[in-house]
Amino acid sequence: MENIFKQRRTSLKNHLREIGLDAAMITSPAGIFYYSGFNSDPHERFMGLVVGADDTFLFVPLLDKEAALQATDIAHLITISDEQSPFEVVRSHLGESLAKIGIEAKALSYDRYCSLTKKFPGLEVQDVQHFVSSQRLKKSAEEITHIKKAIEIIEQVLEEGIKKVKVGITESELAGELEFLMRKFGAEGPSFSTIVLFGERAALPHGQPGDRVLQEGDYILIDMGVINNGYCSDITRTFICGSASKEQRTIYGTVLQSNQAGIAAVKPDAALKTVDAQARNVISELGYGDYFNNRVGHGLGIEVHEEPSVHEKNEELITSGMVFTIEPGIYIPGKGGVRIEDIVYINPENEIEVLTSFPRELRVL
Repeated sequence: MENIFKQRRTSLKNHLREIGLDAAMITSPAGIFYYSGFNSDPHERFMGLVVGADDTFLFVPLLDKEAALQATDIAHLITISDEQSPFEVVRSHLGESLAKIGIEAKALSYDRYCSLTKKFPGLEVQDVQHFVSSQRLKKSAEEITHIKKAIEIIEQVLEEGIKKVKVGITESELAGELEFLMRKFGAEGPSFSTIVLFGERAALPHGQPGDRVLQEGDYILIDMGVINNGYCSDITRTFICGSASKEQRTIYGTVLQSNQAGIAAVKPDAALKTVDAQARNVISELGYGDYFNNRVGHGLGIEVHEEPSVHEKNEELITSGMVFTIEPGIYIPGKGGVRIEDIVYINPENEIEVLTSFPRELRVL
C-alpha cells in the first residue's frame, strides 16, 4: 500500500494531467512536508519539491541532506550548496524541455519567479495554490491524531502555567514559563510566538509580551500553541487576576456566549460565513460590535493559520475533514480585552467535535 505522502503526490499528479501541466514546484515548507514527509525551515535558502508526471525531485540545502534522507521516500534527493545557483541546479536535473509548471503563488517570491523563468525561457507558470490548499483542507485520521496530541500538550501547559501567575510577574516572564513547559511536556516547540498580555494591553489582539507587570484586577490573556509531529495547536483563554469587576464579568460572558454560538453554528454543508455571523451577532446585539473587528476563525494543521478562513463573506461550505478555530473577542482600547478560542473538527461521519477541552468559564486567579 502506498504511504500517505505518495498518495498525496499521486492526487497532485492526476490534477496536473487534468489541467495540462508538466509538473508542479512546491516551495512552501508546509507544502513540502505535506507531500514528502520532510519538515524543515530553509530560512533564506531555496528548497523545492518538483512533482512531475513521471519523476519527483526534492531539492534541499546541502546542510539538510541527512535529515531529508531520514524523513522522505523520494528517490531523487538533490542537494544545493550555498555557492550554487538554485535554479541552475534545478535546470540541470529537469532539463530545458519543461514547458508548463504549477506553483504555489503565495509561496514563490517574485525574485525566485524571475530566477525560475530566466533559467527556463518561455516557461508557462500557473498557480495551483487552490488545489494544494484544498488537499490540505481535508485532514486524515493520522493528521487529526497529531493535532489532538498538540492540543493535549498545550492544555497541560496552560493548566500548569497559570499556577505561575502572581501579582508582580511580567508578561515576558510568564511567556517564558509557558514556553519552558511546552518543551517539558514534549512539544517540538511553539507553533507561534506566545502571546501573554495583562490589563489594558489585552486589548491588543496580537500584542507581544513586554515588561507590563501584573496587578490586581487585570485581564490575563494567553494565546499559544505547540507543534507535535509537524502539526499545530492554538488556544486562547482569558483570566482575571485577584477579583473581577461587574464590567469584566459582563464582557467575559458576552465573549463566551459568542464562542458557544459560533460552535453551535458549525454544521456540515453550511457556509463558513454563518459561523462568523452567529458569533458576531451575539457581540453586536449585546453592544460590543465595535470592539470585534477580526474574523472569527482560521484553519489549523501543518500551519497555525491555513485554510479555511472563517469570515463573514466566505461562501465555502463546511465539509468533513476540516479543522478550524472559533475565537471571538472583545478588545476595548485602554481597558483590556477577552478572547476565548476553541478548535473544531468535522469528522468523517459529519459529526462536529470540539477538540479543545480546557474550561471556558471565567477563572479568577
